[in-house]
Amino acid sequence: MGIMDVLGPVIVALVFILLVSLFGEPNRRGFNAIFVAGAGAAYLSGGFGVWEFVFLAVVTFCAYRGLNSYNFIGIGWLLHTGWDVMHHLYGNPIVPFVPGSSLGCAICDPLIALWCFAGAPSVYHLFRGGRGRAGGDEAPRTEARRWTPGAEDRR
Repeated sequence: MGIMDVLGPVIVALVFILLVSLFGEPNRRGFNAIFVAGAGAAYLSGGFGVWEFVFLAVVTFCAYRGLNSYNFIGIGWLLHTGWDVMHHLYGNPIVPFVPGSSLGCAICDPLIALWCFAGAPSVYHLFRGGRGRAGGDEAPRTEARRWTPGAEDRR
């Protein structure tokens, strides 16, 4: 195992965080929830039989709850980390022609999980010196107008 086997997954996690930080809230949380759900399906033919489907159901639940909570998204990433380790030890990597891919995923995923547990703040907002709540980097919202029947006729 070389330095790039460790550094590569760290770079992947940082690039993921940088790119997803471009999304404003609530789109950032929604994207993260969808992404962790997809990660849960990555091993469906991974060799653990019915347990692959059980794992997928658990991660899907985390992703669904993650639509409203970064903590559940972080839990989903940590569960995926454990699944990565099991597949690495079992000898069935996530990318069949890259033997260390599951180990790399097990290095990358907890970094994303930590970011999610921190509320997945936009790193750009942090560098600008913002002190708001995590994810509070979007413009203030204006109150939506309530639609009432016939309102178009009153203009």
